[in-house]
Amino acid sequence: MILPVDFQTDPYLILDFSAANPDLAALDLTNTATFSAYVFGKLRDAGARVGVGGYNEHRTIYRRSNHFNTAQAEPREIHLGIDLWAEAGTPVFAPVPGIVHSFQDNANFGDYGPTIILEHQTADGVLYSLYGHLTRASLVSLYEGKPIEAGEKLAEIGPYPENGDWPPHLHFQLMTDMLGLRGDFPGVCSLTDRAKFLALCPDPNQLLRIPGLYAST
Repeated sequence: MILPVDFQTDPYLILDFSAANPDLAALDLTNTATFSAYVFGKLRDAGARVGVGGYNEHRTIYRRSNHFNTAQAEPREIHLGIDLWAEAGTPVFAPVPGIVHSFQDNANFGDYGPTIILEHQTADGVLYSLYGHLTRASLVSLYEGKPIEAGEKLAEIGPYPENGDWPPHLHFQLMTDMLGLRGDFPGVCSLTDRAKFLALCPDPNQLLRIPGLYAST
C-alpha cells in the first residue's frame, strides 16, 4: 500500500493527460488552481477516491512549464512514473522496505517540489523508488541511510505551490540506476530518449498492482 487506498476494492479513476483528451485544449494549464479544479472535479463526478495515470504516457500537460520545454532541447513529454492524484495531506507509505537514498526540494515551477528517493535491495539487484510532489515537512526528519519499513508512513502529498505547483498528487517512479543523481531524477523524457529511460525506469505498477492500468505503447 502506497496510499490509504485499496485499489482492489476502492473506486479510482484513470486520468488521460495525452493529446487524446480533448478537455486539455480548453484548459489554462498554467493556472494551477484551474488545473486542480479540473482534476478533482473529474474525481468527484466519478465518485473516485484517487486518480491514476499514466506510465509511458505521451502527455501534453508539460507544455505548461519551461522546466520541460526549452529552446535548446527537445521537449520532454513521456511520463516515466505513475501519478496518484489525491488531496493534499494524504499520507504516503513505503510499499517495500529500504533506506533513504537522498532527498531535496526541487522547487522549480512544474518540478517535483519536495522529493524523496529510497534505495531497495532486491533479488535482481538495487532498485530505487522516487516520491515527488510532497510537503516540505516530509523532508524534515530524514537523513541519508535512514531505514524505512514496508508500510511505514514516509511523507504526505503536498499542496500547491509547495509541491512544485501541481494539482496535489504523488509521482511514484522506479529506477534501476540513479545515473549519479541525488534527490532528483528525470520523471519525464523526450521522444528521442524514450527507449533509454524506459529501460532504466520499469513500470511502477509491478509494485502497485492497480487493476486495469496498462502502460502506454
